[in-house]
Amino acid sequence: MAREREHEAAERRGIRKAASWWVYRFIRFWVRLFYPRVQVVGAEQLPDEPCIFVGNHAKTNGPITAELYFPVERCTWCTGEMMHLREVPDYAYRDFWSRKPRYSRWLFRIASYLIAPLSVCVFNNAACIGVYRDMRILGTFRETVQKLCEGVSVVIFPEHDVPHNNIVCEFQDRFIDVARMYRKKTGKAVCFVPFYVAPRLHGLYLGAPVRFDPAAPPEQERRRICNAMMDGVTALARALPEHVVVPYPNVPKRAYPTNKESCEQ
Repeated sequence: MAREREHEAAERRGIRKAASWWVYRFIRFWVRLFYPRVQVVGAEQLPDEPCIFVGNHAKTNGPITAELYFPVERCTWCTGEMMHLREVPDYAYRDFWSRKPRYSRWLFRIASYLIAPLSVCVFNNAACIGVYRDMRILGTFRETVQKLCEGVSVVIFPEHDVPHNNIVCEFQDRFIDVARMYRKKTGKAVCFVPFYVAPRLHGLYLGAPVRFDPAAPPEQERRRICNAMMDGVTALARALPEHVVVPYPNVPKRAYPTNKESCEQ
């Protein structure tokens, strides 16, 4: 009897998983149909090996572009809370809507619960690696190294809500430690590649790769790579015709900067 119940439970899980996959494919089809096609520029300079790509978030545009138009096979780092039904509401409300006017926050609190099933469906079926702020981050690093070993590149959006310039916010730098783990496992030094997503120009612009130096002290190498990525994204953006930059912070559209403004901190 116990085995029968286990078998039935496994069948139900399989059915739910298959249904979730088809719902995701349905959503992906319609997003690709209506989302403006993105032109990829600079792919010819990429090394013939898996890389860690580092770019600007540009609201949802960065992840959508990575999922639909990235020029190489890749997995994308995503917030792990968005992959778990019970964790989505608190994270979504705190990260997306907590700065909304007080009179409307109740509405966005409700929305944070409504989007939870959709979030779990999308992020668990897309090519994503969950990122966490607790001990689960070790699993994130191990999975990332495994993907690199399999020849799959990794896309990371490391901005957090600290101003840097008019193009990007400051990058968190601990993701660079993946390179040291990868070096220890394979003996290879991975390349980091900056990229800039420009939704208003319908473009994805790839910069020159920067190779990890395993001989450098860890903190020094984190700073070097992190600064190289922020500078690389900024340089790509400023080399383009004048356009409106879609920023990381959740600010009104009228406050969006342009790529030609100088807002160095």
